[in-house]
Amino acid sequence: MTAVFVNGNPETAAIWDPLCAELDRTDVVRLSPPGFGAPIPDGFECTVSAYRDWLVAELTALGEPVDLVGHDVGGSTVVSVAMARPDLLRTWVSDSLGVFDPDYVWRDLAQGWQTPGVGERSVAELLGGTLGDRAERMVGRGIPRPIAERLAAAQGPVMGQAILAFYRSARQPVMAELGRNLPAAAARPGLAIIGTDDHFVGSPELRRRSAARAGARVEVLDGLGHWWMVQDPVRGARALVAFWAEHA
Repeated sequence: MTAVFVNGNPETAAIWDPLCAELDRTDVVRLSPPGFGAPIPDGFECTVSAYRDWLVAELTALGEPVDLVGHDVGGSTVVSVAMARPDLLRTWVSDSLGVFDPDYVWRDLAQGWQTPGVGERSVAELLGGTLGDRAERMVGRGIPRPIAERLAAAQGPVMGQAILAFYRSARQPVMAELGRNLPAAAARPGLAIIGTDDHFVGSPELRRRSAARAGARVEVLDGLGHWWMVQDPVRGARALVAFWAEHA
């Protein structure tokens, strides 16, 4: 049985390193979505549906059901796969269920990315400057410096292209309409990670509401934010291990 971890924006698979170091399992695969730590293949559109189909293809190639874990863009993509292809999963975990709620409103930064002109200037500011500049921005968001420097090395125009395409494809009501199918995700055991200080993926109430519709158990990480996996990797790993043990 393989555990597959999918990162989000503006990240690479390095975001999972501290947590994976706490896991007592060797069957771990980390997948970076195209543009977010991996090259963008020719013709790949970086849309919500394209990332779902990309992850379906990656999991199909593994040849057995997996324990799938996703964060941010990776988290919403995990939920999309759980709704569309539960046969590929043993279990699934996401910290981004709130974006599928009908009342979810994209944060101001994301709405900027969804706006022509404004979005291009925003990603240039977010991903521009020297390696040190980009690393400092990540440190300022609560990411430890060694991880921040590895993320910064992958940030640039390719990631900016992915950010703009993904968020423009995900304008509401797109995500809310996808969320109508959340009950299909209940075909496999799910876990909703709720960091109480995460203000990027909807309120705890919205996340709980989507989790209930998806039949997912809720794990509250009190005091942790959007990057819970690096803020407290021990607590994050403990939550995953306990969940997996329930469904061994």
